[in-house]
Amino acid sequence: MAEVTPRGGSSAARELELIARVARHDRRAFEELYNLYHRRLARFLMRLTRRYDLAEEIINDTFWVVWRNAGSFRGDSQPSTWILGIAYRKARNAFRSAARARARENLSPPSFPLTTEAPARAEELRDWLAAALSELPVEQRLAVELCYELGHSCEEISKIMGCPVNTVKTRLFHARAKLQKRLPELSGVPGGAAAGSEGS
Repeated sequence: MAEVTPRGGSSAARELELIARVARHDRRAFEELYNLYHRRLARFLMRLTRRYDLAEEIINDTFWVVWRNAGSFRGDSQPSTWILGIAYRKARNAFRSAARARARENLSPPSFPLTTEAPARAEELRDWLAAALSELPVEQRLAVELCYELGHSCEEISKIMGCPVNTVKTRLFHARAKLQKRLPELSGVPGGAAAGSEGS
């Protein structure tokens, strides 16, 4: 379970203060805000891409936008929602570009065979999960990570992704169904659980 910075109370108030200072081009405030989010974004992105250079590029692009546009943030949403919304758009574009490049090179996502060795099972299942996530459409992959890795609600994800709540729910539903078919070992049901059981 990844660390999730609380999205309310004194933490959010501090982040609002930092963003206001960044809007005045306060570099110390920018550095503090960057450090608050870097680890969370890095863990989120590394689960999606496994490419450190691409994750760092997305983080840097995200904070370049934060630096330039801090003055436009009016506090209509939580600071985390605003920053993750920027990161989402940057990640979506980067992953689509990477997928196009991979298609041009005719490369397939990595495959990780399971063994029956109990000590290695958890790591192998994580590898399978990473491989399965890489095969999901970008929007579904990001929705899964925002929900299960960062702990955001569907309402928060809809703001981050800029789409209706029902669209988020649909993406999560289809993603879970695909993951269950791809990863029957995780559901404990041979051949995967029925997709209909995830619709609630």
